[in-house]
Amino acid sequence: MQNKFFMTLNDNIMYAKRNIVDSIYTEARLEGISVTYPDTQELYDGRTVAGLTIEDTIKVNNLKHAWGFILDNIDYTLDLRFIRQVNSEVGKGIVMNEGNLRTLDVKIGGTSWRPEIPNEDAVKEFIDQTMSNTDTSATEKAINMMLYIMRGQLFMDGNKRTAQLVANKIMINGCAGIISIPVEKQNEFFTLLIDYYESNNNCDITKFLYNNCIDGLNSGRKNGLHR
Repeated sequence: MQNKFFMTLNDNIMYAKRNIVDSIYTEARLEGISVTYPDTQELYDGRTVAGLTIEDTIKVNNLKHAWGFILDNIDYTLDLRFIRQVNSEVGKGIVMNEGNLRTLDVKIGGTSWRPEIPNEDAVKEFIDQTMSNTDTSATEKAINMMLYIMRGQLFMDGNKRTAQLVANKIMINGCAGIISIPVEKQNEFFTLLIDYYESNNNCDITKFLYNNCIDGLNSGRKNGLHR
């Protein structure tokens, strides 16, 4: 799987910043947060939104802070510690034991399938193997990591938000654009996600993400650094 876009790092960072409200909006909607794009802009600008619950307001503001953490630490090596901090930013004030690997069983809506309780050593091994693989593009790494975090349900809550943010760090570091699941495509995504949960076959959902959920522009030169 090749990168669809080839950007300079600075251009990719600026592209992510220009699209940050849309990214927060689509991430919030994927999580079932009842927020509109104008509401998201208001919250991002530091204003309150009438009619939005306190919990949903916190969730959106946490996404803003999590994006800030990603962009402020874009050069930091992606490891379990980093991913745990992303989840901590996502779940601050609303999630039990945020930033720590899940130690309890969880149920997933729409399926009877249940993920195993994460094993820390196995999680670290997957992250290390994924990020050190020189035969895969940044886009492939990002999608693989995103789906792994979602299916593994590594944390008590906020896994989809955490997974997308981590995927975008990989995309930006790889100068490959950003990942965002359009609201109008989210029902299709959920259908494919449930199938992936149950089958552990990521072919269809990977193809969907690659074809529908990657944005960027070509401002850099396609070369060995931008696989």
